[in-house]
Amino acid sequence: MTRVLTALILIPLAIGLIFLGPPLAVRAALAGVALLCLRECFAIVEAMGVKPFRPVGYAAGAVMILTSEPLGPLLVVVTVALLALTLQIERHELAMPAVAYTTFVVIYTCGPFALARALHEINPHWMFVALLVNWVGDSAALYVGRSIGKNKLAPSISPNKTWEGTIASLMLGGGAGLAYLLYFDVSSLHWALLAGVAAVINIAGQTGDLAESVLKRGADLKDSGALLPGHGGMLDRMDGALFAYPALYLALEALRRLA
Repeated sequence: MTRVLTALILIPLAIGLIFLGPPLAVRAALAGVALLCLRECFAIVEAMGVKPFRPVGYAAGAVMILTSEPLGPLLVVVTVALLALTLQIERHELAMPAVAYTTFVVIYTCGPFALARALHEINPHWMFVALLVNWVGDSAALYVGRSIGKNKLAPSISPNKTWEGTIASLMLGGGAGLAYLLYFDVSSLHWALLAGVAAVINIAGQTGDLAESVLKRGADLKDSGALLPGHGGMLDRMDGALFAYPALYLALEALRRLA
């Protein structure tokens, strides 16, 4: 029940912001969510025994989302800045892991939200459909997996996930995405291509869920945090979107170039 109540509060807020909020408010909200994910991912890194450079990471993540600066030059500057900061590390063998982990978690948690911002600028429906597919897919996987799930998907990573839940997620989540795109006439693409796009979103989201589980298991953590009652941390809630947004962005770019 707590999980449902949390969703009933957050979903209307997200919908209202995506479709009614001014561009600056959307960017600010994306940056806020991304930095919360980044904060939790930094905690995972620290649980692994590496101390990341938090201030530089937060600054880089905020710039990545709030501005439209090219990511390549930004990452070069960030890497150089982080290498300079390693001069203060007494254990030199930890210098490279600190730089690598900090850079990784910034790209992992903030980069996808920069792409979400780009999708919103193309059409707010593209930004929302990635969330919709993941929301419906997650719910389908949870309830079908609990009801009839018998075949484990990845027992060493996430023991509760089943193939039955995974298939239900793809069918219902992808179906919801296709219906949404067709109903709102988001694109001139053929319905079969839109079905493929919805499937890509779902598969990417489920992969992102498993990938975050790998990180948590590596740090011996059950949840990334406790910010959202019934859901765990913000990273636990957005792990699918962190893979779905890049997948959707690349799919649309590929279709645009083939057109």
